[in-house]
Amino acid sequence: MAPKKESASDPESKSSAPRSNHEPAAKTKAAAKPVERVTAVEMGARQREISVSEFFTKNRHLLGFDNPRKALLTCVKEAVDNALDACEEAGILPDVTVKLEVVSNGEPVAPSQASRFRITVTDNGPGIVRQQIPRIFAKLLYGSKFHRLRMSRGQQGIGISAAGMYGQLTTGKPVKIISRIGPRAAAHFFEVQIDTKKNEPLVHENKQIDWEQPRGTQVTLEVEGKYQKGRASVDEWLEQTSIANPHVRLIYHTPEKEAKEYPRTYHELPPQPREIKPHPYGIEFGMLLKMLQDTKSHSVSGLLATDFCRVSPQMADEICKAAKVSPEAKPRELKGPVAETLYKTLQETKIMAPPTNCISPIGEKAILAGLYKQIKGEFYTAVSRPPAVYRGNPFIIEAGLAYGNRPQDQNRPQQPAMPKAEGEHEEEDSELARVIRYANRVPLLYQQSACSTFKAVLGTGWKNYGLSQSRGALPGGPMVIFVHMASVWVPFTSESKEAIADYDEIQKEITLALRECGRRLGLFIRRRERAASEFRRRNIFELYIEEVVDACNRLKGGTLPKEKLKAQLHKIAATRTGGQKTDQALGKTSTGPEGLPHSIIVTAEGIEGETELATQVEADQATVAPTAESDLRDTTRSADEPAPKGKSTKGTGAKTPSKKITEKSDQLALLAGQLTVKKKSGGKSLKPAKSAGPRKSK
Repeated sequence: MAPKKESASDPESKSSAPRSNHEPAAKTKAAAKPVERVTAVEMGARQREISVSEFFTKNRHLLGFDNPRKALLTCVKEAVDNALDACEEAGILPDVTVKLEVVSNGEPVAPSQASRFRITVTDNGPGIVRQQIPRIFAKLLYGSKFHRLRMSRGQQGIGISAAGMYGQLTTGKPVKIISRIGPRAAAHFFEVQIDTKKNEPLVHENKQIDWEQPRGTQVTLEVEGKYQKGRASVDEWLEQTSIANPHVRLIYHTPEKEAKEYPRTYHELPPQPREIKPHPYGIEFGMLLKMLQDTKSHSVSGLLATDFCRVSPQMADEICKAAKVSPEAKPRELKGPVAETLYKTLQETKIMAPPTNCISPIGEKAILAGLYKQIKGEFYTAVSRPPAVYRGNPFIIEAGLAYGNRPQDQNRPQQPAMPKAEGEHEEEDSELARVIRYANRVPLLYQQSACSTFKAVLGTGWKNYGLSQSRGALPGGPMVIFVHMASVWVPFTSESKEAIADYDEIQKEITLALRECGRRLGLFIRRRERAASEFRRRNIFELYIEEVVDACNRLKGGTLPKEKLKAQLHKIAATRTGGQKTDQALGKTSTGPEGLPHSIIVTAEGIEGETELATQVEADQATVAPTAESDLRDTTRSADEPAPKGKSTKGTGAKTPSKKITEKSDQLALLAGQLTVKKKSGGKSLKPAKSAGPRKSK
């Protein structure tokens, strides 16, 4: 065996021979750069607590301050949300003023080129107590809404403090607050900043001042930002806010020094939501352990009956019996497997859904008022779903639709067609529907594709309701889709509150609401197409009635009663083309459409459906400047576009020669094919379906 060892070691010795020449160089390198070793004591000395303010200072993108344009919107959003929450909780109809000003170093700068803005938000709310002002505006995770289960716009106690922190980081300017709690109380002025190391407020100035408002709060922030109109802008956010909050009077002073007013079109406050206790299905095991330690009850059954909703004393005893726990046992003594058994029993017990008085939905009429005020369309409808539950948290889904164009927009002369090259075809209208999303009445403008609302809209089969739709795309046509989620705790995907998480229960309710809106829209479109076809046929008949009557009169030697025969022929033409049902479907009568509740239909003759609501909206709009009106489907509106308050009303007087001429020209226009329909009759008489006609007025 010895020779084998030597032979095996020979190649090793040969291969190691050349490496031995480099060993001194390697040793010198190691000696030149000794490895630094850190002891556990030194590592422990470096550990220190991280303030939440320091964390969000470095990670401000988590709060919505990704870029200057979005940061400007986030600051406005947080201030307006706080103002609306305070007014509604105090039972005051909100009057909110938003003012954006360009801050320059002496030279005038265009708003689109400016990089620093001053934001001022003023409300008529109850005001803030002097001792609370510094902590509310200069301390993160401080507020009154996090620990209570009731619907509100704010949830986390971060928003307005984070906006002030962003202004402090970018401009170094403090937040300026003026607040007054009543006409007899003094107005207090504060300048505050955040101590990011301690997450505590630093008060730079505190004094009493003279203020013209009897009560309310005014917040002023100076931040770096970028102002740009269009999608996801401050202008669009305020427009959408006025849709979901028609009870709010909003005045907006733009950086161009223009004043836009969004009037109050619904003069009732939303129902005041009430605070509820947590539901057993909405807690986790760790939460139950904490409740067992923090409760004031002296028994387990008392804890279950007093600290949870929908659990009666009798049900609490049954739960304890099923979990093999004494109802009189002390809550603090329950730990380990016993507490886990109690938690599993709670989840397996059939318990009634939580109450819904903690939620304040917008309501169908308020949604219609908001849509009709802000969006120019032909058909409006709104749906509120029954309350549902996810993870023990109650929520309500509301949806709305605004479809089509106003009659004055349809009659506008179109641009002449441009000549096309060889092989070029006419491009089809590629306009897609617009989705506006809300959570607790607050518009969501970013992360649309990650939101459960948008996914539900894409998953709805809009082809079933007479609209065009490609796979995985929005439906085509001039339409705005409105979806709102109201809940005690909206499951946002991030702290910036820009998208709703994809829970199956939430998406199911959104889909059902959209389907109901789609059914109403499909019924409206089908009825309108059928009625338009019948109306064209009727006008063809009426064009020849005069000549037929004259010919018959000549045959009778001039003794025929012409007016009687003309009336009979008109009656026959109307009967053969749908009669009153056709007139109702086209808005020729004052009766509303059958089978379309909570809807508004705009025609050239007037308004159908919720006429009182539409009239009230137009009366409120007549008192403000027309600059507040815009169309969310198209951000660029022509200057000569007529306002919605100029719609013609239905005349009640006797017929005049000028009216006959107008009717004759309308008939000729119909014959020329200006009124188009998707389905053609093919020359055969089309009898209207039984369900296609609206209910006759009684």
